[in-house]
Amino acid sequence: MALFDGRMREVGEPRNPYIGRPLPRFEDLRLVRGAGRYTDDISVPGEAFAVFVRAPHAHADITGIDSAAARVHPGVVAVLTGADYVADGHIGMSHFPNPADAIDVRVPSFRMAGERGILDELQLPLAVDRVRYVGEAVAVVVAESILAARDAAEAVRVEYEVRPAVTDVVAALAKDAPALWPGAPDNVALDQDIGDRAAVEAAMSGAHLVVAQSIRNQRTASAFLEPRAAIGSFDKADNSYTLISGCQGVHRIRQPLALCLGVPPERVRVICPDVGGAFGSRTNLYPEQVVVAWAARRLGRPVKWTGERHEAFLTDYTARDLLTSARLAFDRRGRMLALALELTANIGAHTVSYVPLSNGYRVAPTVYRVPLACVRLRGVMTNTVPTAPFRGAGRPEATAVMERLIDIAARRLRIDRVELRRRNLISRDELPYRSATGLTYDSGDFSGNLARALKLGDWDGFAARARVAKKRGRRRGIGVANYVETPVGMPHERVALKVAKGGERGSAARVDLVVGTQSSGQGHETSFRQVIADALGIAPEAVNFVGGDSAALASGGGTHSDRSMRLAGALMMETARGVIERARRIAARMLEVAPADIAFSDGLFVARNSNRRLSLFDIADAIDEIAALPEDLRGPLAAEAAFTGRIAAYPTGAAVCEVEIDPDTGTVEIVGYSSVDDGGQAINPLILHGQVHGGVAQGVGQAMLEAAVYEDATGELLSASFLDYPMPRADQLPSFAVELTEDPTRGNALRVKGGGEAGITPSPAALINAVIDALGRRGIEHLDMPATAPRVWATRGRALEAGDRFPGP
Repeated sequence: MALFDGRMREVGEPRNPYIGRPLPRFEDLRLVRGAGRYTDDISVPGEAFAVFVRAPHAHADITGIDSAAARVHPGVVAVLTGADYVADGHIGMSHFPNPADAIDVRVPSFRMAGERGILDELQLPLAVDRVRYVGEAVAVVVAESILAARDAAEAVRVEYEVRPAVTDVVAALAKDAPALWPGAPDNVALDQDIGDRAAVEAAMSGAHLVVAQSIRNQRTASAFLEPRAAIGSFDKADNSYTLISGCQGVHRIRQPLALCLGVPPERVRVICPDVGGAFGSRTNLYPEQVVVAWAARRLGRPVKWTGERHEAFLTDYTARDLLTSARLAFDRRGRMLALALELTANIGAHTVSYVPLSNGYRVAPTVYRVPLACVRLRGVMTNTVPTAPFRGAGRPEATAVMERLIDIAARRLRIDRVELRRRNLISRDELPYRSATGLTYDSGDFSGNLARALKLGDWDGFAARARVAKKRGRRRGIGVANYVETPVGMPHERVALKVAKGGERGSAARVDLVVGTQSSGQGHETSFRQVIADALGIAPEAVNFVGGDSAALASGGGTHSDRSMRLAGALMMETARGVIERARRIAARMLEVAPADIAFSDGLFVARNSNRRLSLFDIADAIDEIAALPEDLRGPLAAEAAFTGRIAAYPTGAAVCEVEIDPDTGTVEIVGYSSVDDGGQAINPLILHGQVHGGVAQGVGQAMLEAAVYEDATGELLSASFLDYPMPRADQLPSFAVELTEDPTRGNALRVKGGGEAGITPSPAALINAVIDALGRRGIEHLDMPATAPRVWATRGRALEAGDRFPGP
C-alpha cells in the first residue's frame, strides 16, 4: 500500500529509511525563489533607523563629541553616545573567552597573562574614552529614515588625540610597542604553557633531524553574503526586550545581551530569521546588537540597523591571524619524536575568543603518532578588529603547520613524502589512541583515507601530467594533506517534540520539532526532518521545523563547530523515544490491552495478535476524549530533552590538490582537487557533499587570494572592499572529486562526527604543498599564504637569484 495521508504505511510493509537519503533541501525552494526572510526584510511598526559614527583612527583618545548639528538635522530622533549608555547603568559585553572544551562557558578557564584579569576590560558597544581600531563605533544617530540618519551622522564632530597604533603581533610584543589596555601593558592577554617542555627538548636534542619553520596564517575577512543587521524593540509593559538579528544561536546571544542591559535572560527574546552566511563569526555578540536594543528602550520605539559592506570589512569579527613557530623532530627512519609549538594569535583590540588557539594546540599532532608535544599559547592585543572563530577555528591552522613540516622533512630525509606520512600515521589497531595533547581518537581509518585520496587524485599518474604541462610552458605541482577535527562548541543543547492535533494551525496533523540550535545554511530543515521521520515512522514533510527563537525553547547552544547534529541529533532520538513510549501507554488504553502488548513500527501502534492499529496522530487527536486517563498522560503528546556536557567526535580524511603555475607571471591554477572525508554517518549525503565543497572553496580562497591587510603606521585597513579583497570565483575552481566514508564512532546514537568543516581543514595545506612542489624540489621550502601571483613570482625570483634550480622553460 502506498503512503496514506503522507504519514503511514500498512503494517509489515518495508520502508526505505530517510537517514542516508540525498534528499534535496526543503528550504531551497523558498530561498532560490527569493522568498527568504532575512533581518533587513523585516519591518517593525514605528521603527526608526540607526547609523553609526565610526572612528577613523586605530588608536586615539576621544576628547570631545559635538552632536549639536546632527540633533537638529531634519528627521533625527536622537544622537546617542557611549556616555549615555554608561549613564543608563549598562556594562560592556562579556564575551567569555575560553578554551574550546570548557563545560561552563561563564567561567574563564585559561590563565590570563600574569594573572592580571584582562577580562575586566569589557568591550563597550560605543567607545567612551578611547578607540582601539578603525571603525569602532563612538556614537549612533537614530532618525525617521535611513537617509536622514546618514546625513546627520556626517554632521557629528568627534575630536581625537591620536596615539601610536600597532597591528602586527610581532610589533605588539616589542618592548616599546604602544599598550592598548592598562591591564596588559605588554599587550599579552593570554600566556599559557601546555605539555612537558623538558621532555620535548630532551627528545629533540637526541633527534636525527629537527625541522623548524615559522608559518604565518594570515587574517581573513568573514565576507558574509548577507551583511549584519539588527532590530531592537522594548516592551514597557513587562520590561522586556526583543532583538531580531541573524546569528548562530539565539540563546548564545541572549545571555551576554541580558548582562549588558541589566535584566534577567528571560526578559530578552532573540529571534534569528534566515542567515546569509555565518561561519562562526556570528556566534558572539556584536556592539550593534546591544545598541539597537538599548536605544529602543531609551527612545520608546523600535530601532533598526543594517550594515553596509564597508562597515562589514571594518567591524565584522575577522579570522585566523596566527603566527606559529614550529619544530618537529625525527629519528633516522623518519619516525616522529617530538613536536614543539609557539602559537601567537592576533586577537585584536578586545578578547572575544580564544577558541582558535585552544583548538590549535589540542589538534596539533593531527593524525600522526607524536609521542611528545609542548605548546606555548599567546593571545596578543593589537589595534585591529577582534578575531573570532571562523570555519575550522584552529584546525586548518594546525593542519597547515603539520603538513608543511612533513614535506620539508621528507626532502631533507630523502624519503618520499607519502611514505613519510604512512610511517607516522596512527593505525586502526592503536585505537582508541590518546594523543600527546590529550585527545582520545575513538575511530578513523587514517591510512585508508590517505590511500583512497591518492587514488582518487591519481597521484601515480601525476608525473606524466607534469611532463605534458612542461611542454606547454607550465609547471605542475601536487600536494597532499591528512587531517582530523576536534568539534566541540557550546556544551549545551535542548530539543522539544510535539505531535500536533489534526486541524491545529489550520493544517494537517504534524509533528513540531523545536530545536535550540539553528541553521545558517547547513540544511537543518531537511536533515533534522529526516532523523525525526525515521524515528517516528512518518514522512519528512509531516515535520514542522522550528528554530531561531529563544521564546520557543528555554535554552540551546546554536550552530558551530560541527555540533548541531551531534548534540541535537542525540536529543531528537531521546525525545522521539519519549513520545513513542507515552503514546504506547495511551494506545494501550485506547485498544484496551496492556502496554507490553503494543508494538510500534512505521509510525503505527499495533495491538499484538490483532489488526487494530493507531497512528501518532490518531492518539494525539484522541487524548482529550479518553476517559480516566492518568494525570501523567494528559496534555499534548510531547517530550523535551536537554544535555550539558561533551560528546567527542573526530571527523577525519585526506585531500589531494594539483596545481599549474605560469612561471612568467606566478599565476596559480587549481587543476584538480580530491578528498575523502569521514564525517560519520551521512544523514543526507547531498548536503554533506555541499558542505565539503563550500569548505574547500573557502580554504583555497584563503590559500590563493585572501588577506585582510592593515597599514603598519596608521592601522588603516587597506583591504576594505572587494576591489582590494579578492574572493574565489567559480571559474577559479575545478570540479571537486569528493568521496564520503565512515569509520563508525560509538560516541552518539546517530554515529555522527561532523562535516561542516571537512573541506576547509585540509585544503589550505594541500594547496600550499602543491604550489611549493611546482616551484621546484630545491631551495624553496615554504611559502606563506596567500599564494598570489606576485608572491609566487617573487619567490621564484629569489630562488633563481640564490642559484637554486627552478624547472622553468
